[in-house]
Amino acid sequence: MALFGELFLSDVIKKGVFDPKGDIIGRVRDLIVVKGDPLPEISAIIVHRKGHAFLINWSAISIFNKRIISSFLYADALQDYSYPKEDLLASRDILDKQIVDANGAKVVRVNDIRLEGYNGTALLVAVDVGMRGILRRLGVENSSEDVLRFFNSELSYNLISWNYLQPLRPELNAITLTVPRQMLSELHPADLAELISQVSREEGANLFKDLDIETAAEALSEMKPERQAEIINSIDTEKAADILEEMQPDEAADVLSDLPTEKAKEILEAIDKEEADDIQELLGHEEDTAGGLMTNIFIAYPPDLTVAETLNRFKKDAEEIETVYYIYVIDEKEKLIGVTSLRDLLIAGPDQKLSEIMETKLKTVSPETDDMVAAEIISKYNVVALPVVDSDNILLGIVSVDDVIDIILPPAAKRGRRKV
Repeated sequence: MALFGELFLSDVIKKGVFDPKGDIIGRVRDLIVVKGDPLPEISAIIVHRKGHAFLINWSAISIFNKRIISSFLYADALQDYSYPKEDLLASRDILDKQIVDANGAKVVRVNDIRLEGYNGTALLVAVDVGMRGILRRLGVENSSEDVLRFFNSELSYNLISWNYLQPLRPELNAITLTVPRQMLSELHPADLAELISQVSREEGANLFKDLDIETAAEALSEMKPERQAEIINSIDTEKAADILEEMQPDEAADVLSDLPTEKAKEILEAIDKEEADDIQELLGHEEDTAGGLMTNIFIAYPPDLTVAETLNRFKKDAEEIETVYYIYVIDEKEKLIGVTSLRDLLIAGPDQKLSEIMETKLKTVSPETDDMVAAEIISKYNVVALPVVDSDNILLGIVSVDDVIDIILPPAAKRGRRKV
């Protein structure tokens, strides 16, 4: 058997297959793919003849290239074929499917498949996700090249090697493809979230399940509420709890508020009690309020702490907090009495106390304050975080500028938080 030169799936689909006498015994409809080493390989060709499907095993193929396909068999020796679901077919199951392009951090479509001969077999070596693949299938690749050449341009190849592809699920017939997990983990969480959101619900869930906890938490926090709910609903309770524990409490509360009540309670019960209490506290606030918008994770120290002591404690405490804008100063009853910025802390003398460098003229809001009012205060006074206090001035949480950005997004992206 001989496979010559560059060959794509579109080059052979509908091509006639000749018998030893030169008569056409059928036209290629598809190729059966099996797991090979190191790459998938073609095990058989499916041909159609007089409205019926037949199978020609690869061992019965004598010539296979873009010009000639021939077999050792005659028409009366062909095997009937019924397209069983367990077979993986190149055209039916791979062509036009979505895959993840890690380099471009986007979902692309398989427009064609590149084949290559190796030790008497035909291997699937790459997928074409570019314009060339589309033009080739339309039969206008060469003419398009001529037109572009006239304008001193060229049609580039956009191939993704099969080495970088693997099924989302272990079954070969589930052929929606993605790059290896370690490559996905290196993507920015926003890019990863977008990729998961672009594929189907089932495919996104399967992709998400194999991410490590930290990567999964970062990606989940970047998704839209409806996709977050779909993803968390699709995974087991223990893993969902681990992922939400890794997130900031306000983000975890947002996710839980979009889940069915029973599912949310089940996950909340599986979360570490201290963290679950933080999340439950946030779930108790009404939507569209400062309380519903705030996070209850912040750094606060007593006023008699020195700058040197503060910095030493801060280095440890800040490891568990996503973003730190200010150091809040509270008394023994946890009442807010002042705030200092990190800049002021760094330029102060090591022996100065927080009470000496803190700002006492503070803008605060209550948990019931409308979220847009909180946003206006942050904008008007040019602060990056706004303290939320109760009627006794006890510090409950902070509304950050990031939270404000979230609420000024289009309504479809906003979350409504409900109690669990």
